[in-house]
Amino acid sequence: MFSKIQKNDSAFTGLEAAIVLIAFVVVAAVFSYVMLGAGFYTTQKSQEVVHTGVQQASSSIGISGDVIIKGDSDGDNASTLTFYVTSTAGGAPVDLDKTLITYADTSDFVSNCNWSYTGEITDEGTPDNLVEAGEKYQVVVNFTATSGITSKPTMNEVIKIEVKPPEGAVLALSRTMPPEISADSYYTVY
Repeated sequence: MFSKIQKNDSAFTGLEAAIVLIAFVVVAAVFSYVMLGAGFYTTQKSQEVVHTGVQQASSSIGISGDVIIKGDSDGDNASTLTFYVTSTAGGAPVDLDKTLITYADTSDFVSNCNWSYTGEITDEGTPDNLVEAGEKYQVVVNFTATSGITSKPTMNEVIKIEVKPPEGAVLALSRTMPPEISADSYYTVY
C-alpha cells in the first residue's frame, strides 16, 4: 500500500517559480512607485524654481517718457532729476513705499537717496503707493546735502540711478548731464 505513493516534485518547482516571479513583480512595482514619486517631486520643485526665477528676473516697472533734470538756482549743477515709471506688461504691482533708489556718480554713491513720488495716472480704487497696470507715477530725486549726496551732478557728468522694487529686477538708468546747465532750467538727459 505504501509502495503506490511516489514522490513527485514537478508541481512544486512550478509553484516556486510563480512565487519568485510574483516577488520580483512586487519589488519592481514598489521601486517604480518610489522612482515616479521622486520624479514628480523633482519636477514640481523645478517648476517652482523656474516660476520664481522668471518673477525675480522680469522687471515689474519701466520708464515712461524722458528723464528730466532741473538746474539749481546757482547754475552749472542739477537740483532734481524727474522721470515717470509705469508697470510693464504682465508685471506684478510694485509698492513704491518699499522701493529703494540708489544714486551714483563720479564722487558719490548713496544707497537710499532722497526721492519722492506722485501718482499722475492712478486707479481710484487701489492704494496710492502701488504701481499697477495702466498707472503712471512721477519720481523726483532731489540732489540736496540732506540726501547724502556730497556734490550735485554737474555738466557732462555721468550719473546712475537704480530703482530697486521689493520683488523683481532692478531698473537701471545711466544718463549723461547736458554740456550746459542754466539756473532753474529743465533739460532732457540721455
